Amino acid sequence: MPHYLAIDIGTESARCAVFTSEGRRVGDGSSTYMTTFPRSGWAEQDPLDWWNSAADAARQALSQAGVTVVDAVSIATTSSSVVFLDSQGHSLRPALLWMDARASEQSRRTAEVDHPALKFSGGSDSSEWLVPKAMWVAENEPDVYADSRYIGESVDYLTWKLTGEWLGSRLNATCKWNYDSRESDLPHDLYETLGVPDLGTKLPKDIRAVGRVAGRLTDEASAKFGLSNRPVVGIGGIDAHLSLIPLQGLSSHPVSIVAGTSNAFIAELTDPVFSSSIWGPYPNALSSGKWLVEGGQVSAGSSLTWLAERVLGFGRERVQALISDASSLDAVTHGLLVLDNFMGNRTPLRDPLLRGAILGASLGTTPAQLYLATVESVAYGTRQVLDSFVDAGVDDSDVFITGGIRHNALWLQTTADVLGRPINLVAGENLTLLACAAIAATANGDAATLEEAARVFSPSSVVVEPDVVKHEILDQAYSLYREATTATTGIHHSLHKLSTGHSATVATEPGLS
Repeated sequence: MPHYLAIDIGTESARCAVFTSEGRRVGDGSSTYMTTFPRSGWAEQDPLDWWNSAADAARQALSQAGVTVVDAVSIATTSSSVVFLDSQGHSLRPALLWMDARASEQSRRTAEVDHPALKFSGGSDSSEWLVPKAMWVAENEPDVYADSRYIGESVDYLTWKLTGEWLGSRLNATCKWNYDSRESDLPHDLYETLGVPDLGTKLPKDIRAVGRVAGRLTDEASAKFGLSNRPVVGIGGIDAHLSLIPLQGLSSHPVSIVAGTSNAFIAELTDPVFSSSIWGPYPNALSSGKWLVEGGQVSAGSSLTWLAERVLGFGRERVQALISDASSLDAVTHGLLVLDNFMGNRTPLRDPLLRGAILGASLGTTPAQLYLATVESVAYGTRQVLDSFVDAGVDDSDVFITGGIRHNALWLQTTADVLGRPINLVAGENLTLLACAAIAATANGDAATLEEAARVFSPSSVVVEPDVVKHEILDQAYSLYREATTATTGIHHSLHKLSTGHSATVATEPGLS
């Protein structure tokens, strides 16, 4: 029976799983890595940590599965986590993590350019994406940029480490590099206008669709991962976007919310919709003949972790008690309103300079009240993104939610209460790993298409119903959330100007599994 190795390089850890061709998950592994925060809004990781952690997690999963031979491998990663490599593939600087917002000025300049490619990204490129990040390095670290023979994303780096081939995923290229999948070409004239005329020569030239074959594992990679063969490697891509693949086995029009460190919202459409409040529409990014749209919250679960562990000082062993205390409180009656844009706003506001805020705090405010208010704030942000989807014409009748949120019952239920509608919780599975298994099966020829593979690797789900009474007061608070966000935007921008040029102490954070 064929076996597949699925690899998910997340924000905080590498997760691996071994699946059978029947869709059974028979082995798991995980390994964490460090993130550094040199300044406010900056976040970096060492690409070699991804590689070493992936190998460590893979060995765990293979050992648990009791196999040393797999038929195919696929990988998903965060995006855009950008690498700058010399001619030997060695990193010239730490990778700029997806959440790194230092390229906000470069992002702003993309909005001033009139180019047809930008029509498919809502009119500008986000500071999270590869192009503004490459612009920032070219302008602020010109020697690094000049010496970079290869610039790409984490999935490109890891595909190269696995196979020895410098290839790009059509998913990443279309969504993050302004690649035109209809013409199979990069927008070199746009790059020139943006001040990086040679960027296209550093990016992967061979762009392949998700599910295509990238190559085979090298002997070195096989040995590092504990494999005794050289399996096929299937082209993967962006972790959250790939979550749509297994959901296609449950619905013809799923909207996927991957709720974890950040929240990502993904849908595919038959016909394009254009709106400045969403990212996309991206032609053929994931599925040929369809248009992918996305939205998101930069900080979601990370806001809750930051508050509980860093601000309130609750160790991991005590966080559950904090959640329990917060769960016993009535919604909104704590008198607090938290704004959750701690690392900027991805969509619908597309403002990397926004930051978090706490309104209504007093000397009597308790940790449980503050935690509940922050949970509510993240849920308000979720509603804001989903509302922008609906306003743009996306069918939201089948919403599926997965990720770390399933481990926090308060966060999950509050999300349903704020939305005021049932949501489908994917039960017990990591959709990204399921998607990678489906990709591996397709690349190996065991499934003719990703859609066929999705029927084998589709998840189960349960319905989470909203509390209609809580929804009424949360609906009123949501209006205040939107009003307060608008009212404080100018203050956040002014604070950014004041702080520009003043370096903070480098902070490091161990990966959280």
